[in-house]
Amino acid sequence: MVKSCWKPSIEGDSRGCLDGLLWYKDMGQHVYGDFSMAVVQANSLLEDQSQLESGLLSSSSSGPYGTFIGVYDGHGGPEASSFINNNLFCNFKSFVSENQEMSTNVLRKAFLATEDKFLSLVRKQWLVKPQMASVGSCCLTGVICNGLLYIANAGDSRVVLGRSVRGAKEVIAMQLSTEHNASFDAVRDELRSLHPDDPQIVVMKHKVWRVKGLIQISRSIGDAYLKKAEFNKEPLLPKFRLHEPFRKPILSAEPSLLVHKLHPDDQFLIFASDGLWEHLSNQQAVRIVQTSPRNGIARRLVKTALKEAAQKREMRYSDLNKIDRGVRRHFHDDITVIVVFLDPHLINGSSCYNSPMSIKGGGRLASRC
Repeated sequence: MVKSCWKPSIEGDSRGCLDGLLWYKDMGQHVYGDFSMAVVQANSLLEDQSQLESGLLSSSSSGPYGTFIGVYDGHGGPEASSFINNNLFCNFKSFVSENQEMSTNVLRKAFLATEDKFLSLVRKQWLVKPQMASVGSCCLTGVICNGLLYIANAGDSRVVLGRSVRGAKEVIAMQLSTEHNASFDAVRDELRSLHPDDPQIVVMKHKVWRVKGLIQISRSIGDAYLKKAEFNKEPLLPKFRLHEPFRKPILSAEPSLLVHKLHPDDQFLIFASDGLWEHLSNQQAVRIVQTSPRNGIARRLVKTALKEAAQKREMRYSDLNKIDRGVRRHFHDDITVIVVFLDPHLINGSSCYNSPMSIKGGGRLASRC
């Protein structure tokens, strides 16, 4: 695995705290305001990875400057999400330098380069660790730079904007990301149009729509077994092998892209893995952020989702908290939340770039309080 390449000489406080299976960074500063992060583990091994990088966004010293946010929801194991967490931002910075500007095409190139490098790793380890071919990750990124917000997404993580409306008390929720989950009609239609000769491209299994009956998402990084036929055979486990060989990739790493011009009424962004959105609607999440103190707001969102998960199972939140990782997955997924506040004076004015911030959610950076 390639370690993160950006080690700023002046770094913000990148430590987080652990409380059982909950990791959190209650408050920090990025180029354009405050942020808050929280991660709760449910799987035996944490499959969610995340990061926030604020400061210089290229490999050269000339800029541009801004904030990069990433949420990587892994499945089948932590290898793909960890690989993305250690490589995507480095690839992104290289392409920013190469193109000498920020653009959605830079994000797209970074996604595809990270995909290629991970599939190369799968190929190298195929004979000794074939299960790597069945590991993948959703990938959601956002970049705030020069008054614009760039979004790239593959999978079903989500970013929601909280925007104030003049004359109204409530902040409205605006979803900015496009999700790639077979539960959506549009995704099933897209898959059927891409694979017109395959009547089994999406099938209902255990009351859930799945691509080839195996996976809910249609776009990801990794999942080599559904992208290259060379990885859909022995020694891969039989449950992942298709009965018939395929000629073109079934899943894609191509991200959906969006550019949003930031408005003075844009208050904050909520980036989260689908573990949060399974229990909270967009408007519920935005309302919680609007009506709560900034400090610890990501942790508050995670705890609210956990309380909802407990209530659905007719149990107390305190009892859910006693359940260990692994078994906890029967009650909720890993959940990652990053709340990024937007200060219009900093976005439209001259920001101070003297204190870069580099932080990764969960993982080894966390220290017990």
